[in-house]
Amino acid sequence: MSFKEEIQKLDWNKVTDEIYSKTSHDVEIALSSSKPNLEDFKALISPAAEPYLEQMAQKSHQLTLQRFGKTIQLYAPLYLSNECQNICTYCGFSLDVKIERKTLSDEEIMAEVKVLKSYGYDHVLIVTGEANKTVGVEYFKRAIRLLKPHFSHIALEVQPLDQHEYEELMEEGLNTVLVYQETYNRDNYKKHHPKGRKSNFDYRLETHDRLGKAGIYKMGVGVLIGLEDWRTDSFFAAAHLDYLERKYWRANYSISFPRLRPCAGGVELKSVMTDKQLVQLICAYRIFNQEVELSMSTRESETFRDNVIKFGITSISADSKTDPGGYANPNVNLEQFEIHDKRTTQDFVQRIKDQGYDPVFKGWDSVLQS
Repeated sequence: MSFKEEIQKLDWNKVTDEIYSKTSHDVEIALSSSKPNLEDFKALISPAAEPYLEQMAQKSHQLTLQRFGKTIQLYAPLYLSNECQNICTYCGFSLDVKIERKTLSDEEIMAEVKVLKSYGYDHVLIVTGEANKTVGVEYFKRAIRLLKPHFSHIALEVQPLDQHEYEELMEEGLNTVLVYQETYNRDNYKKHHPKGRKSNFDYRLETHDRLGKAGIYKMGVGVLIGLEDWRTDSFFAAAHLDYLERKYWRANYSISFPRLRPCAGGVELKSVMTDKQLVQLICAYRIFNQEVELSMSTRESETFRDNVIKFGITSISADSKTDPGGYANPNVNLEQFEIHDKRTTQDFVQRIKDQGYDPVFKGWDSVLQS
């Protein structure tokens, strides 16, 4: 059994109606619960919860301190290729976008490593477009071998793979895999992914089951905020997380909150999320799940990122480049999307310290043991 069978039990329209029909009483029950469930999560992300945002933020802050303390883990995305065989309506790497394509050589990868190590990073996230022939498993193996001596934690955000392929990469030193469903609405998913292997909704949906069977250390779940109603999509992501934690309880989990940003492809947003609503969602996840890592990228503004740390974020990137070779050659300009917070790592680290938090570059194993 996989999450494919689980999701078939959930009706999208019914879930939407249930979220929007939640009352203030439902929200108060969720806030008072010592062990919130998925019904409580619906209440916490509902419009009825918006007047309770201050209470949610206070509770989320306290729960985060209890589990993670005042430490913020920093990581850097490392884009190795922008080659892609998919057409996705929202992505600057989409096959139909006329941009220069580039895949980094071993020497170019090491040039990126040199820059990231000079910034202090020990936690790196490999990112590529989805082009199996050019950047497939053998390319990932070689990249991990190059990176392993320099980073204590290596994560991967690329195309979904088969179970045995994940097992091979884990043998090389892979620790974490992030695969976002983009949207859990099957019909809308097809609209935004009309061509390429990514158009296979079910294969992508069952990726985390393959990861769980492979025994991965950590996996990331999430949606691309803006493709669908953010409340309903986020509920399905929470249901996915709940399922995974019950079935693959040895693994660790993370949730990310990517809001669509301007890119070469461009797409009209179906659901616009305000900053206040994003804070609501972050707090809802923390109250619902006190163990999950909550991650934030440089898609968001300086002010938002500075203030959202205390509401539940435990992992955050800085000084990011979203194009292959962007750290060693910052004028390449082949980015996947436009980042918002463009501060240097040093500046952002100082801002974290100013708020009384400890910015760390190592993995959570080391952090929680220290």
